[in-house]
Amino acid sequence: MQTNHFRNLCLVVLAATQVVCVSAQKTKTIAQKVDSVLQLMTLEEKIGQLNQYSGDWSHTGPITKDGDKQSQIKKGQLGSMLNIVGVEHTRTLQELAMQSRLKIPLLFGQDVIHGLKTTFPIPLAEAASWDLPAIERSARIAAKEAAASGIHWTFAPMVDIARDPRWGRVMEGAGEDPYLGSAIAKARVKGFQGNGLGSLDAVMACAKHFAAYGAAVGGRDYNSVDMSERLLHEVYLPPFKAALDAGVATFMNSFNDLNGVPATGNRYLQRTLLKERWKFKGFVVSDWGSVGEMIAHGYVQDNREAAKAAITAGSDMDMESRSYIQHLADLFKQKQVPIVLVDDAVRRILTKKFEMGLFDDPFRFSNAQREKIVWNDPAHKAAALDMARKSIVLLKNEQALLPIQASVKKVALIGPFMKAVRDNLGFWSYEWPDDSTTIVTQYDGIVRRLPKDAIVHYAKGCNINDADSAGFAAAIAAAKDADLVIMSMGEARDMSGEAKSRSSIQLPGLQEALIKAIHATGKPVVLLMNAGRPLIFNWAADHVPAIVCTWWLGTQAGDAIGDVLFGQYNPSGKLPMTFPRSEGQIPIYYNYYNTGRPAKDENNLFYVSAYIDLPNSPKFPFGYGLSYTHFQYAPMQLSDTVLKGNQTLTVKVRVRNEGKYDGEEVVQLYLRDVTASVVRPVKELKGFQKIFLKAGETKEVVFQVKTDDLRFYNQTVQHIWEPGEFHVMVGTSSAQVETRKINWQQ
Repeated sequence: MQTNHFRNLCLVVLAATQVVCVSAQKTKTIAQKVDSVLQLMTLEEKIGQLNQYSGDWSHTGPITKDGDKQSQIKKGQLGSMLNIVGVEHTRTLQELAMQSRLKIPLLFGQDVIHGLKTTFPIPLAEAASWDLPAIERSARIAAKEAAASGIHWTFAPMVDIARDPRWGRVMEGAGEDPYLGSAIAKARVKGFQGNGLGSLDAVMACAKHFAAYGAAVGGRDYNSVDMSERLLHEVYLPPFKAALDAGVATFMNSFNDLNGVPATGNRYLQRTLLKERWKFKGFVVSDWGSVGEMIAHGYVQDNREAAKAAITAGSDMDMESRSYIQHLADLFKQKQVPIVLVDDAVRRILTKKFEMGLFDDPFRFSNAQREKIVWNDPAHKAAALDMARKSIVLLKNEQALLPIQASVKKVALIGPFMKAVRDNLGFWSYEWPDDSTTIVTQYDGIVRRLPKDAIVHYAKGCNINDADSAGFAAAIAAAKDADLVIMSMGEARDMSGEAKSRSSIQLPGLQEALIKAIHATGKPVVLLMNAGRPLIFNWAADHVPAIVCTWWLGTQAGDAIGDVLFGQYNPSGKLPMTFPRSEGQIPIYYNYYNTGRPAKDENNLFYVSAYIDLPNSPKFPFGYGLSYTHFQYAPMQLSDTVLKGNQTLTVKVRVRNEGKYDGEEVVQLYLRDVTASVVRPVKELKGFQKIFLKAGETKEVVFQVKTDDLRFYNQTVQHIWEPGEFHVMVGTSSAQVETRKINWQQ
């Protein structure tokens, strides 16, 4: 009896102890849990967490095949994988991780740039919407579809400022302006991360590429960057800081060197600025192979030195170079890399795995039923259509040719993109077996909106990029027998994107020749420009009566274009990048510095800063975009013209829709600091509001300007504002504003 009583007592005590232990574990902070795991890890297991490989199931990146990947996962020598899509694949690899000694789960990353199953417009196109809620919703849906497929982490948003349209990756960002770019960075991070890390419909966002990648010399991808620290802080860093302030989980360093130091090995960027000054608590991942690429830069001699340089600088995870997994242990043993650096990197990565809930359930994102439901949500298709319509920019519309009237009975549809399918997706997109049924072509989107008795003539006319003119005759014949010609031209989806820099951004192949031939028929022409960047098409811009910038709009491209052409949606997009007249103007951007000899106008070129063979002005300026209606701006009202100290300037402007179509207008606020201790741009975007106005309706738009809006970086890189004269500008684009002067005293 006593023996049984003792045994029962022991069982009660043991059970109580287990309850206490479980309860204590639940009350631990994530930091405490991370420390507990860290104490159990061997050096090799720690280094394994810093190692990332690509899988053999790839949609967007290069493929590497390692026969020992599975064994490395089982040994805890891998912390993350990319290019693994679908719950079946992620579950299979996560099961291998659960066979490791400590059962630390894998992170699955993927380039979900503008959608996964549902493809949204390319990011540059979305930026043209200037519609932050819509952009956030786009990222939100992309996150839902990614998370449902077992993905934990997207390598987006790209927040690089880009002033050179020759750079192929402009399609992946938000354009040339740091204010607009910062606002969009916040929206995308909020969209991807949703209600917070660990939510089953959220993924970790990644601000890339840190830093100044968009300023590559000559617009040539991966090229060097050389700039002052002041320019870096004023133009290229603000979107990264905005992403950080929005809670972005991770950063990715860039391929370029910055002032002679590769970003991957740049201590100032990653440790001093990001982790110390900005207090970033997430982790930094290298770009593909960029740790090892420091050898080609001439910054290190071999992968061993590369590993030392990168970990010392603050690059936490090595994507695909194998430098960490092969050399960090030996570098530690040789006392060349202190364990504190390794532990700091591991701690940051483990923290995110705990925040994502992967230690509680490594398979929580790998649910086949949820994947099927989310991927087939009809709301995603509707959102993609809405985003695509908002991304379209009307560049020209002479004699109100658009929207297409019901009286048009015979239409010629011409061009290499009119019946294209996957080209509508743009770069950094996924190809699925059902693309032919889910992607709406431009041809279908237009034809289904024509009257049933309309006659449609189709002719491809030419290919995208060759010298074959055999199709010209059929295209000309189709145009001659039509009331209206719609031409779909531009660059192919794989002509813009990573490693897609172009020295010439003219229309490729014989496209311009075809446009001239069709224009010569005398029939009215509507030109659709498909591209991932600003293009140069001067002849068409001067002669074709109606031009619509359609970018690459994604799954619902055809329906979005059809809605705009036929007036079911009034275009409201504004350019997020300047369109040049010639490559000789590049880099070209609206917020340039004046010179000691500024050009007064396009005709007075006598010893001023100007070209003698070309106007200084762009073909289409930043912030530009037309509507089917006309918005009339009343004179702006200022709360005061003399302000002191921390007073707030209130700027009011009444905008009236004087046309017959309902529509949206992006009201833009610019400032200029007239005289300062360092020269300031001729104007800087400091606010915008997108408003909807019914025909005949008037709304008042109010901006609040504070001294923080006047701040700039001085010669010693201090963020200050100085008293003096300022110009306040409000208008419909950077080139069409009303200007008022104010004086802001100390």
